[in-house]
Amino acid sequence: MTELYYDLHIHSCLSPCGDDDMTPANIAGMAAVKGLDVIAVTDHNSCKNCPAVLAAAQEYGILAIPGMEINTSEEVHAVCLFEELKAAMDFDAYVYERLMAFPNKEEIFGRQLIYNKEDEICGTVPNLLINATDISFEGLWELVRGFGGVMFPAHVDKTANSLIANLGFIPPDSKFVTAEVKDLGKLHRVRKENPYLEGCRIISDSDAHYLEDIHEPQLRLQVRERSVRGVLEVLGM
Repeated sequence: MTELYYDLHIHSCLSPCGDDDMTPANIAGMAAVKGLDVIAVTDHNSCKNCPAVLAAAQEYGILAIPGMEINTSEEVHAVCLFEELKAAMDFDAYVYERLMAFPNKEEIFGRQLIYNKEDEICGTVPNLLINATDISFEGLWELVRGFGGVMFPAHVDKTANSLIANLGFIPPDSKFVTAEVKDLGKLHRVRKENPYLEGCRIISDSDAHYLEDIHEPQLRLQVRERSVRGVLEVLGM
């Protein structure tokens, strides 16, 4: 087994709430400076910066996983990670068609910047990415699996946009086997109130929107091999 320092929930400047300094190269560079082994950039309802992130991470010798933080029809946030970049981009197209078509107002919400592999702005996304999609949390596990990925609910301990806060409970027929907790100090209480989590692998990510918020190398995953598949297998693929 191999241990990897991880941060699997990071936003780039493609997310309107992400700082403009969160370019793919800057994220990879900060992860390298901090000593992380594996990262995932998971923008709101989009994977469009994943190609640039993977290229930048390779330059720094960091393992990068293409991903997205989807906003379901119930306004539940979930992290979706994929083994293959093509599958992630296919999922991106699928989700964008099901995103509420409300134009982004940059002066209010912020810019939604797409970067190329040279870390240059090459486009923007016109519709506001933080809106809900018409994809329900029910069936999301199977949907993501169909694209060769794995899904886990994001920051289940938060009071907004989390599975527990928005639904009020964890559906007993849920199939996810990993859950993300923002504050590990709340884990005992959250598990006590939601027994389903007793059987889940618990991880904690930064949900960083600023470079300085990317995690320090403190939390580790034990994986069979240092690869995207190795990480996804641990998370439930």
